[in-house]
Amino acid sequence: MMSKLRCHISISLDGYVAGPNQSEQNPLGVGGDRLHDWVAPLAAFREAHGGQGGEVTASSRVFEESIANLGAGLMGRNMFGPIGGGPWGDGEWKGWWGDEPPFHYPVFVLTRHSREPVEMRGGTTYHFVTDGIESALDQAMKAAGGKDVMLWGGGDVARQYLAAGLLDELELHVVPVLLGGGSRLLDDLGGADVRLEQIRAVEAPDVTHLKYRILRGASA
Repeated sequence: MMSKLRCHISISLDGYVAGPNQSEQNPLGVGGDRLHDWVAPLAAFREAHGGQGGEVTASSRVFEESIANLGAGLMGRNMFGPIGGGPWGDGEWKGWWGDEPPFHYPVFVLTRHSREPVEMRGGTTYHFVTDGIESALDQAMKAAGGKDVMLWGGGDVARQYLAAGLLDELELHVVPVLLGGGSRLLDDLGGADVRLEQIRAVEAPDVTHLKYRILRGASA
């Protein structure tokens, strides 16, 4: 089976994947943390992050599928941080997720500023890619060893992969929240003719999961 580039992302009803005024105190912007209220109580989510307890809902299977069969990850510099980007400075910044990130596989960070790989506890190594989205995807696919690659975000990078026809699967976790501003996922695809086939829709507490396959060539 071919490896896929997948993106699973929480989105507000008005189309934002992060709220306005992102800061170190509010990395998801004002109100952006509400986008993940559906997943934080899940037993599967807590187990994946070293916790215990939690709930089992219709979202549990969706979350479990989202983290299955992954061999590498991709993300943009804005998601990795720190807020504002720029040169890496003293190199102390190692992401938002602490000394043992929840990924447990190589993660390729798109950036304009070169940096040596950063190895973390638990099997995560961050690699910093300065030569574009296709190079980052090629490196991630090789590192994944036949498994899938997860595109973690943020919105700008996900939009670039979608517009370039490089994304295979998109699952939107639509949350009944209106953020009114911030980072939008589907604002401007630069004229790209992106065609989607809906695979499923799952209704769950505080969220609706909409899963799409991106069609290419004759399939479109």
